[in-house]
Amino acid sequence: MKVWLRITAVAVTLTALASAQTAKSQAPVVPGAEGVQNFKISTITPAVPTNWKPVARVNGTLLVERDLTREMYTIFPYARQHNGFPKQLEPEIRRGALQMIIFEELVYQEAQRRHLTVPPARLTKADAEFRKQFRDHAAYRQFLLTEVNGSQSAMREKIRRALLIEKLLTDEVDGPARVTIAQARVRYENNSAQYTHPELLHIQSISIIPPNQSSAVLQEARERANEAAKQAKNVKSYRDFGLLAEKLSDDDFRVNMGDHKPMKASELPPPIVNLAAKMKPGDVSGLIQLGNNYTIFRLEARVPAGKTPFAEVKAGLQSDMQKEKTQQLRSTLSEKLHKNAKIETL
Repeated sequence: MKVWLRITAVAVTLTALASAQTAKSQAPVVPGAEGVQNFKISTITPAVPTNWKPVARVNGTLLVERDLTREMYTIFPYARQHNGFPKQLEPEIRRGALQMIIFEELVYQEAQRRHLTVPPARLTKADAEFRKQFRDHAAYRQFLLTEVNGSQSAMREKIRRALLIEKLLTDEVDGPARVTIAQARVRYENNSAQYTHPELLHIQSISIIPPNQSSAVLQEARERANEAAKQAKNVKSYRDFGLLAEKLSDDDFRVNMGDHKPMKASELPPPIVNLAAKMKPGDVSGLIQLGNNYTIFRLEARVPAGKTPFAEVKAGLQSDMQKEKTQQLRSTLSEKLHKNAKIETL
């Protein structure tokens, strides 16, 4: 989510929380924010203080509880559905949120130091998009009253600040972190072993497993296996075989349509692997005896050993590389901004 857009949903939540502290169960609902407020405000813990006490000072600028709580909801949005933050996770969520708001304040201060600006048209567009989050003008006015004492100029300043943070992060992190197809291909070629795979088999199975070794039980198992094999030969699809597996099979795969999911051929018994090599996808094997157990399988797919083509991994590889670079660049920027900063937690 873009930095400035985070102001809306979470800030409306905080508006409701602040009102709840004042009016308890009579807290007014901010019109147009129903999607944000589908939880019991009275049971949110811990209670959000109405004085928005300072939590940190960054080069002389105070950050307050409201900023921190907003970021906590961004990190853990499920708090809205679960009546607050899980007690065992809350300290870590709070610590992470504090680090984030300090980082964003440092980014904002750096943007000011560089004299970065937001074009008026961009600010106007962002302001208009922000207002669209509310059902009507009355809902927007109610939000302004609670969040910025009714000041539209103060609200525009919040949006401008967020846009400056976004701009600097785009210049320093998001832009440089973009990964081209050529860069992804180099990673692919340099790590070819990672994309090679052995032969893979995807099968469904029906297994008859006698519970003990008595003659009568073994004979009964043989008869059941022969009958299962006859029925399996008549199936025409994945679903038909799966339903038969659910009905007849004794192994644990029966609860999942007999499906083993793609797996290394080396992990399957050799008789199955050898027979699968002669089958086409959709074929059903005859009865296979493995010790005192019996198996019938349907071949869903067979993938020969080889290397996954670049085209199949390109998108995921680019995404993974970009995440890596983003994390590295963001960490580097954070270290740089913290180096000479005066930061106090309160």
